[in-house]
Amino acid sequence: MDPTTRTYKTSVSLDVTVRGEMIGMLNQQLADSLDLYSQTKQAHWNVKGMNFIALHKLFDDVAAAVEATVDTIAERVTALGADAQGTVRMAAENSSLPEFPSDLSSGEAFVEAMVERVAAFANSSRSAATQSLEAGDEVTGDLFIGITREMDKLLYFLEAHIQ
Repeated sequence: MDPTTRTYKTSVSLDVTVRGEMIGMLNQQLADSLDLYSQTKQAHWNVKGMNFIALHKLFDDVAAAVEATVDTIAERVTALGADAQGTVRMAAENSSLPEFPSDLSSGEAFVEAMVERVAAFANSSRSAATQSLEAGDEVTGDLFIGITREMDKLLYFLEAHIQ
């Protein structure tokens, strides 16, 4: 857990050590999801080419799905008795995702960049689910199973454009 994350008394029955581990992992996923959301909007705003409208709409749908995960993750942090670390600056400082390229010129390149980022978040969410379940936090594990399911579906939608 980040030492700057404030914690509060809670009646959640998880061991304090498990709660700390989950809070740290959740805040990492929160940073990544906020970064993925902003990068998806970057793709949405800047994609060009023959498939513009289809990709523009697809990226907006991806952004909306990612945005829903942001709130879910942040609320789980607070339910475990800690502060969610969710400002744009916090996300930028802590995200594990690569920066979105600023020199893309084709719709296919935008899709490939989005595939890389959505896959990274889907796979880290899958790992977070496993880590949560192994630690005995079934609720957080279930949260990340749901997020992984949604990210895998989005990944399928994106990859279908370049297969």
